[in-house]
Amino acid sequence: MNSSFTTFTKVSSPATLTIIEAAVVFLLAAAIVAAAASGYWLIAFIVFLALIGTLVLAYFALTETRKAAAATDNASFDWGAAVPEIQKQNLNVEVFELAKILEVETEQMSDLQSAYLVAEDLALRQIQQEEGIPLMRHVTLCNSPFDAVYLKDGIAVCLDVSFLVAPEIRQEKIDAMMRKIAHVKEEFKRLGTVTGLRLMVVMVTQLTPEDEAYLRKTLNSGTFSKTPVDIDLRLLDFEMLQRLYVTS
Repeated sequence: MNSSFTTFTKVSSPATLTIIEAAVVFLLAAAIVAAAASGYWLIAFIVFLALIGTLVLAYFALTETRKAAAATDNASFDWGAAVPEIQKQNLNVEVFELAKILEVETEQMSDLQSAYLVAEDLALRQIQQEEGIPLMRHVTLCNSPFDAVYLKDGIAVCLDVSFLVAPEIRQEKIDAMMRKIAHVKEEFKRLGTVTGLRLMVVMVTQLTPEDEAYLRKTLNSGTFSKTPVDIDLRLLDFEMLQRLYVTS
């Protein structure tokens, strides 16, 4: 497996050396002070505008430098494809919980597994379209399994997909996500990686409008308030995804 993040990210060209930017800022600031001290206020104002422009340029230069560094930073990452056994275990846990909610008979479990796999696939397709960047599906990052991972703007985004048929997400599921992403954060810190980290929770829903409104209210009430990293919540309607990618 090609484990280079550069395969999956749009890497920008290297930025101007930060030390040169700092020197230019210092010289412009000194010029402002000298012009103001001499009473040349118009010149001081013009140089001040040049200083503002330089600071803006420096900000974008640092952003580009971070992205370029992150693109080559993955050599220290402990990650790869999730083994089939882990994928199977995760699938069985999710489907078993769905079966309890829906009161599905044993002989219908295979149909429920198929529905879950379709929901997950369509959700990842949609996220890929929205973000405009390829996803690496079913990978382990620092020995923590995720449904997908992608790198964008110098940040590794870890995706965890849930299929909801009731207006709530299990606390056990939330706790498991928090443990995984906290572990990755600690490993990134230990390795000294410059790549940022974010968790994206993707919820594929099959709910009534009233239940979906209740779910959104619950999520806004601080369900994910104790996250160790920045979090991005995405709600996707299962029927909408099917209309978009499956039905003609």
